[in-house]
Parts: sequence; structure tokens; C-alpha cells
Amino acid sequence: MNNTYGSKIRKGWSLTAILLMVVLVLSACGSKAADNGNTNTGNTNNAAQSGGNELEQIKSAGVIKVGMMGTYRPYNFLNDKKEMDGFDADIAREVAKRLGVKVEFVSQEFSGLTPSLQAKKLDAIISQMTITDDRKKVLDFSDPYITNQVKIIVKEDNNDITKLEDFKGKTIGVGLGTNDETYLRNEVLPKVGDFTIKTYDDVISSLKDLNAGRIDATINNLYALKPIVDANGFKIKAVGEAIKSDQAGIAVRKDNPELVAALNDALKGMKDDGTYNTIFKKWFGEEPAQ
Repeated sequence: MNNTYGSKIRKGWSLTAILLMVVLVLSACGSKAADNGNTNTGNTNNAAQSGGNELEQIKSAGVIKVGMMGTYRPYNFLNDKKEMDGFDADIAREVAKRLGVKVEFVSQEFSGLTPSLQAKKLDAIISQMTITDDRKKVLDFSDPYITNQVKIIVKEDNNDITKLEDFKGKTIGVGLGTNDETYLRNEVLPKVGDFTIKTYDDVISSLKDLNAGRIDATINNLYALKPIVDANGFKIKAVGEAIKSDQAGIAVRKDNPELVAALNDALKGMKDDGTYNTIFKKWFGEEPAQ
């Protein structure tokens, strides 16, 4: 083989190699463009799904994830079988049933419930979350599903105290750092006149002192006290009208009108057909206040 012929062959192979490289580059670019197009379409679909109707997402999943403390008898707690139980738990199960889905309980400290909801680890909070103006800035709420009344609580044989005005000159027990303590100091004291406020780190200590006559009265949500009273046999009673009250609702993420409407429909249906009253009487032993 002479040099001229060899040179021609080498040039031919070089041209062929260049053409192959061009074809490969163009194919790769086309494939990348196609991949990018597919990825963008997928992202668009995912975005639409994540920002869509959360009620439909819950129904599609077949489950609603409900956050609650699980440590607040009789509202929500773990029973002997380590199952979530209580008034809130029964409300959650019934709501889920009426939405056509199952309920999955997620138990954690109260302070972590709102962050978990906002991080989409939960679909709703049903854990005695009081509806307040501050909370409504970051959460949406269903209609109230319970009104918790705070009453004056005295010994069974005490007939001297039936209203706030009777606190004058008395010793009143209350939980340290609670809303009830703030209420006594900022609202009741200036209106009623001088009385002594004794604070406690836990409810049972205040009830022991009340039962023993070391304080004259306390104020609290009677439903929250009932398990403690029943377990210890304290001879105490609630008197007079409720001195204040708050309402708890089902909390969900902001801007979920369809989900809120469905929750409200479920709660209304429960009240209309008597299911709500049955659950209420089961846990609190009386009809709900009208």
C-alpha cells in the first residue's frame, strides 16, 4: 500500500469519525431536550397535585392523618390497649367515617402540632385546640366542636362561694402560668377586690388542698378534672354559672375551603342525628350545653 492511498484512507476515516460525532451530539441534545420536557411536565403535574384540593387528596389516599397530644384525659389519651381514645379520638373517627376515609392518629406534644400540620405531616389537628384570633392568622378552623366552660370549684360542703364576687377575702388556687391565673390576676382581682391567689404546678395538688380545706376554691374546666376527681375520690363540686369559656375546633392548613366545608358538614351531621350527643355523654356524663 503506497503513501498516497494510505493518506486517502486516513482522510476517509477521519471524515466518517467527525460525521459520527456530530450525529451523536445532536442525538444527545435531542434526548436531553426531550428529558427536560418530560421533567418539566412532571413538575407541573406534581405542583398541581400538591397545591390542589386537599379534601380530594385525603379521599384519594383513603386516610386522614390527625394530630393530637394523647396525654389529656378525657379528651385524648392512650388506653390500656395503647390505642388512641377519648372524646377527641371519637370525634376524629366519626368525622373520618363521614368523609369516607380511615383515621391515622399521630401523637406528639401540643407545641409541635401546628408545625407538623404546616409541614404537611398532618392533615388536621383534633386536640382541644382553642380557636383564637392569633391562631386564625396561620390556620383555618372548622366550626367549634366543643365549648369548654371554666367554673368555680369548691368542697362539697361549701355553700359560701357560688360566684366570683364571693372570692373577696378568700384563698383561691390556680395553676401556675395558666390562662386561668392571668384571668384571676388581670380581670377578677381588679373587679372583685382583694383575695389571695395560691399557685400550683399541677392540678392534683390544688385539688388535694381544696379537698383538705387549705384553699377555699379553684377555677378549672370540670371535664378535665373529672378523671382526677374520680380516681382520688375528692369531695368537690362545681358551682354557679361558667365564669368563662373557650371553643375548640378542627385545625387545618390555611386556604382549604373544601376541606373546612366537609368537616363542618360532618360535624353538623353528627349533631343533627344525635351521634355527637352520644359521644359527649360517653365521656362527660351529661348532655352538651346548648
